Amino acid sequence: MKFGLNRFNFRTLEDFAEDVRMAEELGWDHCFTLDSQLALNDPYVMLTYAAHQTSRVGLGTLLTNPVTRHPTVTASSFATLDELSGGRALCVIGIGDTAVEHSGLRPATVRKLEEATVMMRALLAGEAVEVDWPEPARLRHARPVPVWIAAAGPKTLRMAGRSADGVLIRVGRHPANIEYAVEQVRAGIEESGRDPSGFSFGLIVHTVLVDEPDRALRIGRTMAAGYYDHTRALFERAGLSWDGPSPEELKQETIRPDFHHTYDLAAAGEHLTFLPSEAADSFVFWGGVDEVRGQMLETLRHDFGVEWEMVVPQPPGARYPHETSGPFYMERMAREVLPAVREALGVSSPV
Repeated sequence: MKFGLNRFNFRTLEDFAEDVRMAEELGWDHCFTLDSQLALNDPYVMLTYAAHQTSRVGLGTLLTNPVTRHPTVTASSFATLDELSGGRALCVIGIGDTAVEHSGLRPATVRKLEEATVMMRALLAGEAVEVDWPEPARLRHARPVPVWIAAAGPKTLRMAGRSADGVLIRVGRHPANIEYAVEQVRAGIEESGRDPSGFSFGLIVHTVLVDEPDRALRIGRTMAAGYYDHTRALFERAGLSWDGPSPEELKQETIRPDFHHTYDLAAAGEHLTFLPSEAADSFVFWGGVDEVRGQMLETLRHDFGVEWEMVVPQPPGARYPHETSGPFYMERMAREVLPAVREALGVSSPV
């Protein structure tokens, strides 16, 4: 089991590389960058810069998309990064909400994401791909880079099972939601006739490492509300109800632009007191060190019938540095949470 991180200081190339270097020294297994062209520097330039200053930690996107970058371009970039980093690259792709919408474009459909994934995997494997051209397309510098899909909806989860090397499940941590997600992925694997032993499962869970219980709960409620706003079936499967103003009303009047990207997550939570603490429990690891450790172990020890290859305890919030993110979070998780989790699960530390 590996532990990945996808919140760094993206302000400059030097800031990002320094954070990744620190993460490697602290024992994180994988460092991801966003692919959001208007908000951040180019991800492949950032990853290349970080690769030159590290030697062990995995490097990749969480996530890229098939709308702002053609799959042939992404495959070429990852093959180059993998060669440069000595085989440390991992591509995670998705529909690309923010990067796409902020450009005035529409997120990829499930079909388009599947076509892109199939094409990239074939190109990275050195295979010829039929395109609208007299000769098939082929990546001359192909490298065996895994292509994973980050997914939450049932159609995308099933498609990931059919077409990707692995999946990062993003449905919170309630057992009913994770079980349902795993079922969908397995159904896709079965549809494709693939060998399930070659497929990788990963889990992303927002993590609110905040010692003050009331503040941690407010942030946890805000993150839970974001899941309800995106996919209301997640609340239903968790046995939760929404007994307050509609998400649309809250986003219009008090919480902007949305629950997961609002400037003050704790302040947003003050408008969500109608949500019980069970809502936070269902979607985030939250609280102090002991609470977060215990919740992580509870989830990772649960028998979902899969081996988790990658776990991303994602700090919330778009700002950086932030009380719930940044070097403080990176170091506290690495020194105070992950060692005990690894020990309890029998997972060795990379450092």
